[in-house]
Amino acid sequence: MGEISSSQDYQSFRSSIPFKRVVVDGDSKEWTYYDAGPRSVRCPLICLPPASGRADVFFKQILVLSTAGFRVIAVEYPVLWTLREWCEGFRRFLDHLELDKIHILGASLGAFLAQKYAEYTRRSACVHSIVLCNSFIDTSIFRQTGSAATFWMMPAILLKKMVMGNFEKGLLDSPTADSIDFMVEKLDSMTQQQLASRLTLNCMNSYVEPQKLHGIQITLMDVNDECALSQAVKEEMYKCYPEARRAHLKDGGNFPYLSRSDETNLYLQIHLRQFNETKYSAMEKLDDTS
Repeated sequence: MGEISSSQDYQSFRSSIPFKRVVVDGDSKEWTYYDAGPRSVRCPLICLPPASGRADVFFKQILVLSTAGFRVIAVEYPVLWTLREWCEGFRRFLDHLELDKIHILGASLGAFLAQKYAEYTRRSACVHSIVLCNSFIDTSIFRQTGSAATFWMMPAILLKKMVMGNFEKGLLDSPTADSIDFMVEKLDSMTQQQLASRLTLNCMNSYVEPQKLHGIQITLMDVNDECALSQAVKEEMYKCYPEARRAHLKDGGNFPYLSRSDETNLYLQIHLRQFNETKYSAMEKLDDTS
């Protein structure tokens, strides 16, 4: 068991926040999630993990933000092979929770899916705001679009090597090294089908049309040290969302929500607090007792 898995914070999270399961599709696909904070909040923050992560990779955000009064839901999606199938399933999942407006924190693949879902629901304006962490808008950057259709039959060990090839190497500070160890544990816990479906969504030929996200409040969160995305990819994000707020972290690697959680949580609270006095607040309104 790694440093993070054996930490008091993680053990506290696992013992205090229930892991929930729900089937919302006709073919018995199971969505799993953690839901913390006041249930009265109808526009919560939904956290979508990267290809290598499970819902609990956001445990530090769940603990801190829910204590601050925000409702936070970290989601783990079932085996789904197309973006449309994912969007339809996610919509039914939100319907089950009786949520018609949401904020999203998406990391890597989760950030791409957040953008695609905002496109998918643009007429109903379901997505009110998004925080995109180490994000991209075009899957062609991974140079795997030609082989994505074959991932379903590849051995799990090859798929894991593909993912781990993007993890940082060399001399790393302890929090960054610990975050990688934790993500490797998550990767090892996935079935071949789970990992293959996520990599298929991550690499199949697709791109975001940023103009369809017009009107959505966006914060771009990225790190200035080594991560899986090149500086050119980051610059493309800036060009596509010129009005977005920027949250730059000096370092933290691919998983700053684990390795630099204090900074990440601060940026998330800054992003969410702009909605505090509106009907789209992710925080429970306090009664005025004065």
